Amino acid sequence: MSHTPVHRADPTTPHQDLHSELGALRGEHPGRARNPVMKVADLAWLEFEKPDLDRAEVFARDFGFAIAARTAGELWLRGTFVGSPCMVIRRGSTSRFIGPAFRAAESADVDRLARAVGHTVRDIDVPGGGRSVALLDPSGLPLRVVHCAEQLPALPEPPPLTLNTGIGHRRTNATQRPPREPSRIQRLGHVVLETRLFTRTLNWYLDTLGMIVSDFLFLDGQRERGPTMAFIRCDQGGTPVDHHTLALHLGPGNGYVHSAYQVTDLDAIAAGGEYLAERGYRRSWGIGRHIQGSQLFDYWRDPDHFMLEHFADGDLFSCDLEPGWAPMSASGLAQWGPPVTRDFLGTNPSPAKLREVMTALRGDNELDPARLLGLMKAMSS
Repeated sequence: MSHTPVHRADPTTPHQDLHSELGALRGEHPGRARNPVMKVADLAWLEFEKPDLDRAEVFARDFGFAIAARTAGELWLRGTFVGSPCMVIRRGSTSRFIGPAFRAAESADVDRLARAVGHTVRDIDVPGGGRSVALLDPSGLPLRVVHCAEQLPALPEPPPLTLNTGIGHRRTNATQRPPREPSRIQRLGHVVLETRLFTRTLNWYLDTLGMIVSDFLFLDGQRERGPTMAFIRCDQGGTPVDHHTLALHLGPGNGYVHSAYQVTDLDAIAAGGEYLAERGYRRSWGIGRHIQGSQLFDYWRDPDHFMLEHFADGDLFSCDLEPGWAPMSASGLAQWGPPVTRDFLGTNPSPAKLREVMTALRGDNELDPARLLGLMKAMSS
């Protein structure tokens, strides 16, 4: 597998200075592929199965989704922005994450990918219609690359609040009373996945889908073994995009960690959080501001224990920014906010977690005892 070095300009950028003094060291992962098969434009939606679609719809409305379509066996959720739905939930016997769908900019990109991997392009039953090719990443996670024939139209939403600052007085003779109501989801932002095959999975997303790394995290004392987490964005050339559309981290599990949905501002996060708390939902962690990506964040658990995030004010990077490097630590997850919770970190002890760790340590993967101890140290530091 070949990768091309990223040109490093002499001046130190704020991004480099924030994350490490030296940036990447000689021979470290460049964070992008030399000649990817294609370049996905964004996440399209996430796919889940759940046994109770009525309960799923109640939470979806409380969290701030709009309903794009509902049948006896499917629930399509959307945000207010023009584009594809954010999520599809299909009726199933158990609650589980199926996988993500990434959006191709052109229908021809789907055809080119299908030829390269030897798979068939199929029509998909999505509102407005579309075409897709199904894949498996090295972790065994199913995913699709899709091109939708039609986009959903924009929905009305309230404008951002007019804010007064120390030197900027934009609101006079008027009060500020944001309503306590569900946050209005605007769009799907990113998904975070855990994998026992971190390096192979990372390289696959760069080589196959043309994604590029914004930030690497490594374990203290183990940098020479390579990174254990990557925040990955789409490559749209000079057009700035989300700091990460996909994040991968090494761990004993394989699959979904959380997904994130943009709302307009901090008041939307906070008022929507109060609305969720009043209805008995459980906050996992928040409110705070992240370091990698800079997002304002608030994490919640749905009735099926999946973690979802409201976020606002995230970083936007164009293709010419090289990866940052930083040590992994629990305290390094936020610039400000409450202490990170064990629920968010996934470190609550349980028989299921212990079985997961033992299975990973016995398997043919990248999680060995030294890596496991390093991860445990990072999550307590």
